[in-house]
Amino acid sequence: MNRIECLDGLRGLAALWVLVGHCMILTGFYLPILGKPDLGVDLFILLSGFLMVFQYETRKEKENWGQPAVWVAFWIRRFFRISPLYFCILIVALVIGKQIYADRVLIDSFLGQPLQIPERYTDFSGTNLLMHMTYAFGLIPQYAYRTPLPDWSLGLEMQFYAVFPFIVIIARNLGWLPTAVFVSLLSLAIALVVHRLGVTFPMPSFLPLKMQLFVAGILIAAAIGQAKGPYLALGVVLAALPLGGAHDLLHIVVREIVLTGFFLLVHGRSVPWIDRMSAMLGASPFHWLGELSFGVYLIHLLILHPVAGWIIQTWGHTISSGARFGMAFGLVAPVSYGIAYLTYQYIEMPGQHLGRNVSRLLKRGMRDSRTVAEV
Repeated sequence: MNRIECLDGLRGLAALWVLVGHCMILTGFYLPILGKPDLGVDLFILLSGFLMVFQYETRKEKENWGQPAVWVAFWIRRFFRISPLYFCILIVALVIGKQIYADRVLIDSFLGQPLQIPERYTDFSGTNLLMHMTYAFGLIPQYAYRTPLPDWSLGLEMQFYAVFPFIVIIARNLGWLPTAVFVSLLSLAIALVVHRLGVTFPMPSFLPLKMQLFVAGILIAAAIGQAKGPYLALGVVLAALPLGGAHDLLHIVVREIVLTGFFLLVHGRSVPWIDRMSAMLGASPFHWLGELSFGVYLIHLLILHPVAGWIIQTWGHTISSGARFGMAFGLVAPVSYGIAYLTYQYIEMPGQHLGRNVSRLLKRGMRDSRTVAEV
């Protein structure tokens, strides 16, 4: 199994879920589930955990994960997968942060919502920039939610990449199921200690607060070629843990549905309708939704704030909340996807290519240095 077709569509749907949810929040319209963009982020987290293990299992015959050079190559690939586009959008977001904040004040005042703190949008200090360009911001509560972007999840993602090679080393010795239990219990213990110390994060950007969902995604990939029951059962338990963000009944139920649906799309293809759905999610339209998902996720709020502010300032209560949402989504979605396509072609793809080249050069250099040392 070299390709999981449904991954493209699921990535694309996760980004679309976040876009729709934010359009609802900033226009005062609400539908259950779709109006919860954090659940779309949870799907991204499951996909990330799955993809890392799936790629590891695919490459493990060619890459010796007992060697630090392989870890460094992995980190370089992941850094260049995220950073080129993120750093570009981050600079733009911080430059226009004051205008985005003005739009947000207008929106929140109209909707009767508490105002956001100005520093979240307007802090263009060297310290804030350094925190975000090193991805250290996710570890520090006062910087974890301090740009106009939904980038708290990127800090979380980079923390996961940092520890993933060590998870692999444990799994090589214990197996994936015991490793999943160990890592989840360790993360739970750390989260409880942090809570007892009175440290709170404005968003769940600290890895132990979301590690259980990364591990649930890991289990979906690890179940390939194994008896499925124990992996699904443990994943269901982990998805229900009341950590990291909202954990009301709706969130828990939807997380379980998303987890189980993802599991079935990967492992239930012997069932005809599941096979058709999985194949459909890998078709060309969903493929492109997936390819553009990262760009749309990063860009959409920079478009949405001024658009929602303009709609509210122009029409206010003279139109319904549903009409405000429809106008906002109809304007923001095509612009976000159009810009995401351009950034995919001219920033993301060249960045990934550069990352692969740097990774290959590093591994070749370390291999040559070992050869010289042996001689």
